[in-house]
Amino acid sequence: MKKNCLPVSALVLGAFALSSCDTPVGQGAGIGAATGAIIGGAATGHVRGAAVGAAIGAGTGALIGAAVEADERGYYGGRSMGDLPYARPSGSPGIVISPYPPHNLIDVRGIPSGAAVRDTSTGGYFRKP
Repeated sequence: MKKNCLPVSALVLGAFALSSCDTPVGQGAGIGAATGAIIGGAATGHVRGAAVGAAIGAGTGALIGAAVEADERGYYGGRSMGDLPYARPSGSPGIVISPYPPHNLIDVRGIPSGAAVRDTSTGGYFRKP
């Protein structure tokens, strides 16, 4: 029994190395399926175990990916992060012009470039240039 622990442990650690939080839904499901197949096959030594592991991994990856995408769209007022407009530089360091009327000046000092920022006067989200 002890001689099987090392290969299974190595496969589990390899599975964690292959996972990612920033993959599209389909890619996350595919990686989950492959990881599940490797773990299922290693743990049971049977093709049936690999198939069950692949199915569970694919389903889990798809569910998590869909939930993350839905959460992101709800948070930014029905838009995804990639759909947010960029603010325009104002000429003063750390101050940008909101893309939403009345185009207020917004202090974005300390916020990284490309991050989402909320214009508190309009409620709209934009990205810092």
